[in-house]
Amino acid sequence: MNHRGQLRGLYALTPETPDAADCLARVEAALRGGVRIVQYRDKSADAARQRATAQALRALTRDAGALLIVNDSLPLALAVDADGVHLGGDDGDLAAARRALGPGRILGASCYADFERARAAARAGADYVAFGAVFASPTKPHAVRADLALFGRCRDELGVPSCAIGGITRDNAAAVVAAGADLLAVISDIFQADDAATIAARVRAYQPLFQGEPA
Repeated sequence: MNHRGQLRGLYALTPETPDAADCLARVEAALRGGVRIVQYRDKSADAARQRATAQALRALTRDAGALLIVNDSLPLALAVDADGVHLGGDDGDLAAARRALGPGRILGASCYADFERARAAARAGADYVAFGAVFASPTKPHAVRADLALFGRCRDELGVPSCAIGGITRDNAAAVVAAGADLLAVISDIFQADDAATIAARVRAYQPLFQGEPA
């Protein structure tokens, strides 16, 4: 199945936490709010926890009709039958990942603020390219800032969906979508809430941006 047509909307990135149960509860709340694309991010070296959490997220997202993308690890994505993988600049060869994934799974690529990197990623078979940080980010405070003009160029020159990441909140998201971003990758603005109802409400607040309604 080709999922590229589903690559639009809020893209929830899991929060960094050693508590897998808390992570799953937060993602479940976001799914109840209507998020349909989830990326599992875990920078720890605990492979057993990563596998168990990814498998649990696979079950949650499948039940909700949502996509699961695994960050950084092609082997983990394949092991849990995720819908795809997102690779950074040091996470492996994109063309090799494309071959391993086959045509039915999603390949995303971090392109930072580099349009030529995005061009190469699209040529290698990436289904979407990510630019960031578009705003100052609490997750990566020293990241290079990406100009919003990159999203319009991506649409016009590459013809693949683009993802914005870095410091995105509901207050600044409309400008990013207006610039041409198809996906908004968000962590803190969703998951910093203390309760499930607020997480779900934060997700719902983004939906009008992608439904042709006033932002």
